Amino acid sequence: MEIIASRGNKDIARVFVGKFNNKLVEFVESRQPPLLWNEKWVIIVSVSFGCPIKCKFCDAGGNFAGHLTARQMFKQVDYLIVQRYPNRTVLVPKLKIQFARMGEPALNPAVIDAMKMISENIYAPGLIFCISTVAPTTARCESFLEQIAEIKNKMNGKFQLQFSVHSTDENQRNEFIPIRKWQIPDIAKFGEKFWYPTDRKITLNFAVSKNTELDADKIVQYFDPNLFLIKITPINPTESASSNNIESAFTFDIDKKTEKFIISLRENKFDVIISRGEFEENFIGSNCGQFVNKIQNSNTFNKNHERHYGKKYRLIHL
Repeated sequence: MEIIASRGNKDIARVFVGKFNNKLVEFVESRQPPLLWNEKWVIIVSVSFGCPIKCKFCDAGGNFAGHLTARQMFKQVDYLIVQRYPNRTVLVPKLKIQFARMGEPALNPAVIDAMKMISENIYAPGLIFCISTVAPTTARCESFLEQIAEIKNKMNGKFQLQFSVHSTDENQRNEFIPIRKWQIPDIAKFGEKFWYPTDRKITLNFAVSKNTELDADKIVQYFDPNLFLIKITPINPTESASSNNIESAFTFDIDKKTEKFIISLRENKFDVIISRGEFEENFIGSNCGQFVNKIQNSNTFNKNHERHYGKKYRLIHL
């Protein structure tokens, strides 16, 4: 893998663009405030060249050019590991490796082998794998998630599975995520079949726009608070969100609609995480899509970006 560009702040988050046989991928390292790098380190890798799904507020969709191999996914992780720990011994209490940057992991079975390769080549007692999926309605997806459950059991429940839900209304979910996928009851049934109260809870992620339908009663109806938790995030300022007129419900202060949703869930014993991230990450772009397409026209991109944010976060070719 050749690293051709990067941007970011080494104290908060950095985005890297790598090239495999003239195809580009993006991967990220970040910390989770208020924790420091040596307390929790998050690595987010791509599983595909582009993404076939084209979610309405994600810049990673489009220009899909196939899936990465297990070794190509490992290379992204290994590059970042060796920068900080040349002997590949990582004693950070929490090392979270998330397969969620570009691509849908449930469509790439090589993700399973990539996790095995990482486990065999990097010593990290605090390792936690994370899969973030929209749960496409395919036989491959069902098989993939069953294998994920097996890996979770081997790791004694130390595994994070996240479903991108984004709305409690199925019609709206179809607008946000334009692919055939599990409906809310299907996600609940999977958790009941494969997860245990002693495991890390399954995350139901809601990136909340001003128009998002949020019905706490529907969550209470289908999900067990002993198996599932809810994560609330703002809509990140992506080009896709802007072009589709999707505006975040909040940036800092929670809006009344989302607050009502949260209060009702907590009254029904659900853990609710509000994940705003560092505001500076919006400038860096470490949490809002991908810059691979912009590499082709980085001079124009830098000029526009610097007009808003200054030179600190320009795309740097290496």
